[in-house]
Amino acid sequence: MKSKNNWKNHLRILLFGAAMFTAAEVSAQYKPENGTKNAFIDKANMDLSVKPGDDFYTYASGAWLKNNPVPAKETRWGSFNLLRDFNIQAVKNILNEAAANQNAAPGTVTKRVGDFYAAAMDSAAIEKLGYQPIKADLKRTGKIKDVNGLLNEAAYLRTSGAGSPMFGFYVGQDRKNPNNMVPQLSQGGTTLPDRDYYLKDDARSKKIQDAYKTYISTLFTLTGADKATAEKNAETIFNLEKKLATAQMARVEMRDPYKTYNKFSVADFSKTTPNMDWKALMAKMKVNGQDTILVNNPKFFVELDGMLKSVPTKDWATYMQWNVLKSAAPYLSSDFSNANFAYSQALSGQKVQTPRWQRMSQLTDGTIGELLGQLYVQKHFKPEAKARMNEMIANLIKAYEIRINNLDWMSAATKEKALAKLHAFRPKVGYPDKWETYDGLEISRKSFFANVRNSGAWGYNKMVSQLGKPVDRERWGMTPPTVNAYYSPVMNEIVFPAGILQFPFFDPNADDAVNYGGIGAVIGHEISHGFDDSGSQYDKDGTLRNWWQPEDLAKFKAKAKLLKEQYDAYTVLDTVHVNGQLTLGENIGDLGGLAGAYEAFKMTKQGQSNEMIDGFTPDQRFFLSWAQVWRGNILPEAAAQQIVTDTHSPGQFRTFGPLVNMDAWYEAFDVKPGDKLYKKPEDRIRIW
Repeated sequence: MKSKNNWKNHLRILLFGAAMFTAAEVSAQYKPENGTKNAFIDKANMDLSVKPGDDFYTYASGAWLKNNPVPAKETRWGSFNLLRDFNIQAVKNILNEAAANQNAAPGTVTKRVGDFYAAAMDSAAIEKLGYQPIKADLKRTGKIKDVNGLLNEAAYLRTSGAGSPMFGFYVGQDRKNPNNMVPQLSQGGTTLPDRDYYLKDDARSKKIQDAYKTYISTLFTLTGADKATAEKNAETIFNLEKKLATAQMARVEMRDPYKTYNKFSVADFSKTTPNMDWKALMAKMKVNGQDTILVNNPKFFVELDGMLKSVPTKDWATYMQWNVLKSAAPYLSSDFSNANFAYSQALSGQKVQTPRWQRMSQLTDGTIGELLGQLYVQKHFKPEAKARMNEMIANLIKAYEIRINNLDWMSAATKEKALAKLHAFRPKVGYPDKWETYDGLEISRKSFFANVRNSGAWGYNKMVSQLGKPVDRERWGMTPPTVNAYYSPVMNEIVFPAGILQFPFFDPNADDAVNYGGIGAVIGHEISHGFDDSGSQYDKDGTLRNWWQPEDLAKFKAKAKLLKEQYDAYTVLDTVHVNGQLTLGENIGDLGGLAGAYEAFKMTKQGQSNEMIDGFTPDQRFFLSWAQVWRGNILPEAAAQQIVTDTHSPGQFRTFGPLVNMDAWYEAFDVKPGDKLYKKPEDRIRIW
């Protein structure tokens, strides 16, 4: 299943993670108890004792934050989580109905979805099997005798859906020739969320390292190893992965599309890795007839090649067994899945495990999401939502065009190229025009683990089958129930699944201020990703190619540097700050997106009026709508992990980070010199 997600590395995503919700449940959630009309901007959620110019996050959401602590089964709790919680219940209902449907014909969407979920929920059968489903894999990987056997096993695990050891591999568009699909190699081979977790020795990193080693030894113990052997295996695996982590580039470097674009002939690349013949290895990975390969970090593979000789084969065999174990653990009996959760607790701070039905609902969506998605949109997506969304996208494109034309720092020549790219954007709304049918994927009601493995193998085969074919421009990187959105630079497309087209982002009954401050800013955010520090390096055709005049590019980089420094100054925990360089693309997305949405809002009748609703002006409602999207509480452990691994800034800084650069916000809330968030007009950062 990992192969299904690999190409998403090139997407610019709105949120920190996917969540789901539906229309029926959300409208029920936000409808006042007395049955009156939804206020949309509710003073009961605010802290009006706080000056907006001192702390807009608390002003807009203080009471809500106080009354909504993080539940035990969560690591954070905010608008997205609430919506996901309501939605996952709706998805659960769909899945239960499908699983209980005795009349569904073989091969139908309902039958296949129902069988997958029923097998996933048959915990008695799963408990009875224990680790039986992977015994043969463990035995085979334990018998690796030499480098050739190791590479054969690495290829087999990948193609059979059993793991992705040693390095990353996927098939995707060539960034400098996006009409071509090419095999691509990436650094990888590690388990912890980021290379820094291996390389740092502060107290928190040490705690996570110890929890990881405990997880490794626990899984080996569960498969019959004695305590001493299991602990030795944990040290072996950690030390091996630490070497791989040392060879990896940092996340900030990995955001550079040129630094990670290294094209080789297969023969030439093999010369840099004498122990790895990539023509032979790719054939074992079902890739034939390809003479070119893209590599994101060539030095990593040189280091890996050296490790094939310097690391004892028996250690590599242990590492391969670990790859089998960690890939399977969430889908085996409860002692394995509980060990998996115990490890994740050290990373996230989550108190209790997510209920099985919820985990399996999410797994169904993540595995056969375009089958489940068909059932979802039948019940929970209205055509009028799509029509309204298309109208708002057109308005945001128009607003962005106005803003580009009015830029005082960009030359006419570069503006012409920017506008050409803007007008080439392709929007996708709701769900795919052409559904994935998963032809050839075998799903059995009686074998959950086989379903998981089959889906992994199917996804891998689907991925490599794209080689030699035209780029499939109808494919989606998210499933319809997902509360998220994305921009793809190589596709030059903006994509909005059905799940995000609900309150607090969008409601057909809401005033324009609420909708433009919500989904309008989301649309603008995704448009802005086409013009952020990374996306701006791709032209209108999705080609990684410079379209800037040199002096304009220098001005853009200077403005981006100022935004980086603004977010660098935000403190998250103790001495931990936001990483302004890692989050730069998302921060540009928020700033440009909100500015574009405000421009579009001012074109509406309400945007041009001063009519108060529930005590707030149109402009105030616009900015408060933005703020309520980002409200949320988060556990300290999860917050610390987010800073290391997430390209998005924490919600509180997404709330006011763009606002302090917008004159309209100062006017709307009478923010004056002396207020804590005040920035002088000449210091306000204006990019798009």
